[in-house]
Amino acid sequence: MSEHRHGHSCEGEHQHDESPEMGVQYSLYMKIDKENMECLNEAAENSGKDVFKPWEERLNFEKFVESDCDEELLFNIPFTGNIKLKGIIVVGANNDSHPAKMKLFKNRPKMTFDEAAVKADQEFEMQRDTTGRLEYSTKVVTFSSVHHLSIYFPKNFSDGEESTQIYYIGLKGEFSEAHRHGVTICNYEAWASPSDHKVDQGDTVSRMIQ
Repeated sequence: MSEHRHGHSCEGEHQHDESPEMGVQYSLYMKIDKENMECLNEAAENSGKDVFKPWEERLNFEKFVESDCDEELLFNIPFTGNIKLKGIIVVGANNDSHPAKMKLFKNRPKMTFDEAAVKADQEFEMQRDTTGRLEYSTKVVTFSSVHHLSIYFPKNFSDGEESTQIYYIGLKGEFSEAHRHGVTICNYEAWASPSDHKVDQGDTVSRMIQ
């Protein structure tokens, strides 16, 4: 039985029930723009991308990300559209390399470690999870329109003595295509401007200023 007790939850953590629907709920990894995603302080290049994988592979520990010079890891995750983030699952090892704290930031592309030191949109004190049964529930109102998500793990359970290792990060929520009609509107207005009669109005304003 998991060591997590529901009564301890103050930041939205809870255990979920196993069901075939979990694979569908945690499918946002397919909407990540992996070409432009980055993980800062990863020991092996591009290893941070490997932890965003299908729910069914969450317990495949052959691929993982490990921090390099200290215990910090920072993921900058762009999406191919907008997401409504509802929950996160983080699988680590049953030792002190497991991350102990998680901070979430929305719509702040290319964050650095210095920038991640500010107050997060939401943060969690974490518990060790080796099976993917502990879900951290996000504030849906806050994370209802996210095109970029930064996940910062500032420490693990070793007090800086070990690197941080993560095997799986699952993102639960809804996806919607990005709206691009704004460009069309701008083009329309640009073409329409010469044909309207705002030139006279502009002259009038100039004379009033003088």
